[in-house]
Amino acid sequence: MSLFGAMDTAISGLTAQSASFGNISDNLANSQTTGFKRVDTSFLDYLTTSTATVNEPGAVVATPQYINTVQGTVTQTDNPLALAISGQGMFAVSDALTSTGSTASFNSQQYYTRNGNFQLDKQGYLVNDVGNYLNGWPVQSNGKVDTNSLQPIQVSEAVYQPVPTSTVTLSADLPPGGNPDPVTPTIQDPLTSNVSVYDAQGQAHQLTLSFTSAGAGSNNWSVSVADDAGTVIGSATLAFGAGGTLASVTQGGTTTSTAGSAATMTLATTYPATGGGTQSIALNLGTIGGTGGLTQFAGSTYSLRGLSQDGVPPGNFSSISMQTNGNVVANYDNGQSRTIAQVPVMTFAAPDALQRQNGATFTATTNSGPALAQAAGTNGAGSLVTSSIEQSNVDIATEFSQMIVAQQAYSANAKTVTTANTMMQAALDMVR
Repeated sequence: MSLFGAMDTAISGLTAQSASFGNISDNLANSQTTGFKRVDTSFLDYLTTSTATVNEPGAVVATPQYINTVQGTVTQTDNPLALAISGQGMFAVSDALTSTGSTASFNSQQYYTRNGNFQLDKQGYLVNDVGNYLNGWPVQSNGKVDTNSLQPIQVSEAVYQPVPTSTVTLSADLPPGGNPDPVTPTIQDPLTSNVSVYDAQGQAHQLTLSFTSAGAGSNNWSVSVADDAGTVIGSATLAFGAGGTLASVTQGGTTTSTAGSAATMTLATTYPATGGGTQSIALNLGTIGGTGGLTQFAGSTYSLRGLSQDGVPPGNFSSISMQTNGNVVANYDNGQSRTIAQVPVMTFAAPDALQRQNGATFTATTNSGPALAQAAGTNGAGSLVTSSIEQSNVDIATEFSQMIVAQQAYSANAKTVTTANTMMQAALDMVR
């Protein structure tokens, strides 16, 4: 009977509009939730009988339509560890099972989220405000990123290990014809430069480089290097060509004069080196025939262009910074930094088919396809925006419009139920 069918159809309409209203309510409640993805509603028509001459009322069913690929507004924040994804993809995160001491154990289930409001917790893990632990690729001691491993990022606050100096690099210009003393022109004043170097324990020591001309009009110089105790730890004879470039370096009876060869001196210090013995330092004077190191061009004074060394003193942990390529960088008070991990962007073939979980997180499904870890900004993965978070993609004005539609549709279906009930009562009264 069509009256019964009409009532059943209207009741299914009430149920469908209730589901739609529930999704609208969920969206509005989470309009300020970081990384939240709204849920729209799709309505499906189910038929009973439909022919050229007969059409029986069917039913309507509401199904959720997940909107995971529409981006929310990226907003700048004063949190330097916050990350937002501009484009497609999600962060890989984990839930902790236990957390004791300085480490935690984690659930094997992998979760994904757009909530990048990360902070360091007391154990040094990067955790967002929901309690999800950010996963990344670890960086090995040689600086190579291990893309075969994805694990929670933990920042160590250990001291930066000192690096003993192995090379001192000099770039300077010596005056042609030496540096005559203004009172006694035959006496040559040594030209000096100082540089600090570091031993294996990170202690600083000063080296003094002294250059003495062989005489007025000569293109030859002697160089000696003394440590902070005044002990000479290396000396050599330098010869310059007519063009002002270094022609040869002679140390300990060995002469280097081949054009393009490295012009270096060996300095044997008495600083304690790793494993015992002396610490050998190479003094880099450029190349034979080159202009990048030590030269003798026109001029009347000694011109120091650059003097550097590769040693590093010990350093205490000072801060963590995030970079747009996903690098997580530990900074130290000795001016050094070290990349400890890289944050990948996880992409899916069908991100709208992900399964929603608590805390604006998702899990992969058969329909979504497996997660693919990509470097930020590559292979379709979104780029990273530092010191920023992504707001919910809910538009309140749109939700209010849909709420009015759902309310009117619900009232119309309710009216259909009451009307069908009245008509049915009239039919029953006719047979009494």
